[in-house]
Amino acid sequence: MSLKHGLLGLISCEGSTTGYELDKFFKNSLAYFWQAKTSHIYRELSAMEDLGWLASERVFQEEKPNKRVYSITDAGREELLSWLSSSDIGLGGGIKSAFLMKIFLCGELGKEAAIKILREYREKCVTHEPALTQIRTEIAQEEADYPNHATYWGLTVLHGEIFLKAGIEWADAAIEILENMKEE
Repeated sequence: MSLKHGLLGLISCEGSTTGYELDKFFKNSLAYFWQAKTSHIYRELSAMEDLGWLASERVFQEEKPNKRVYSITDAGREELLSWLSSSDIGLGGGIKSAFLMKIFLCGELGKEAAIKILREYREKCVTHEPALTQIRTEIAQEEADYPNHATYWGLTVLHGEIFLKAGIEWADAAIEILENMKEE
């Protein structure tokens, strides 16, 4: 996924919005599985406007700083729908994970250090589970305002729940394997 496409989707869902509102929406939704700093979001908004995917209007305000309101153009909607309809689901390039690279190279650290890393990973998986329950609650509260989207948002939470359960199961199995491993 590119950040541009995620932002196009959020603007399409939300309607005309400011960069500030979009950043907030991003941090309460896509940020659970896609990271972007506020500066990246604003940079992408500018680039998408240059591409003709967005139009913006400067709104002057007396008591507050001026703001820019972005809306998706026909070209932007066409790009979003093209990206959503493409058959590339992101698995072609493999999984990029600094954590798995670290585990792969843990032979340099030794068994006890690797077990410590795995226990920390497992604990992070366990501590993230309640956040997903909270997100499910928030989605349910937003369902009336976003009836065509809430079910799909819930599917990403389901992925997170299964991912965390798999992470816990994997960490438990990996720890057991290492505990039974004889070091040379």
